[in-house]
Amino acid sequence: MIQSNKGAISPSSNPIIDVRHIIKRFPLGDDEITVLRGISFTVQPGEFMSIVGPSGNGKSTLLNMITGIDHPSEGEVIVTGEPVHTMSENQLASWRGVHMGIIFQFFQLLPALSLLQNVILPMDFVKTLSPKQRKERALYLLDTVGLADQAKKLPAQVSGGQQQRAAIARALANDPPLLVADEPTGNLDTKTSEDVFQLFSDLVDQGKTMLMVTHSRSLAARLPRTLEIRDGLIYKDTKNQ
Repeated sequence: MIQSNKGAISPSSNPIIDVRHIIKRFPLGDDEITVLRGISFTVQPGEFMSIVGPSGNGKSTLLNMITGIDHPSEGEVIVTGEPVHTMSENQLASWRGVHMGIIFQFFQLLPALSLLQNVILPMDFVKTLSPKQRKERALYLLDTVGLADQAKKLPAQVSGGQQQRAAIARALANDPPLLVADEPTGNLDTKTSEDVFQLFSDLVDQGKTMLMVTHSRSLAARLPRTLEIRDGLIYKDTKNQ
């Protein structure tokens, strides 16, 4: 099990995600298109929440606002107490390194680096541990996700499910309180998807906050909370359990 104290935040704490009246417009020829139309919601520390909705209705755009990959046209995005919408790229890179782990649908592992080196990389950027400690932690995380015996292999030498588990280990490298996943099981078979989902559930049980975009309604229904986006608006905010 991955032991962590960072995620264990009191229920009375401020929201870990606070999205305030977000509007996002994109240019379209001589005109523009509005993708997000005034979305507001909060996520409390320790929540496990899914974002669902039809393709092209704003899910990925909303995730980009929360991770700082893009900025809103109007509104505010406060994540781990920081105004993400006002940060520069350098500020965002430093902030993400400590506060957020991002898990992508297509893994985004660097192909020329071993799984071990991929997991070490975020720690090299933050430099809070010695080189020896970084390697020890990376090996520990790979062992936790069942990849200790694959540590020296390149991403192309392991299966898609193993690549996704390595990507999860990398997201946990700096022990961030918040994990954000974009379709993390979209390219995995049923058995591997279940293993990944169980790993996420274990992390939330240990105090992490998890936000996951998924097309799977059945998977979303298993999470305590589901936010459904349609036409750039919150259609439903459902407590499933």
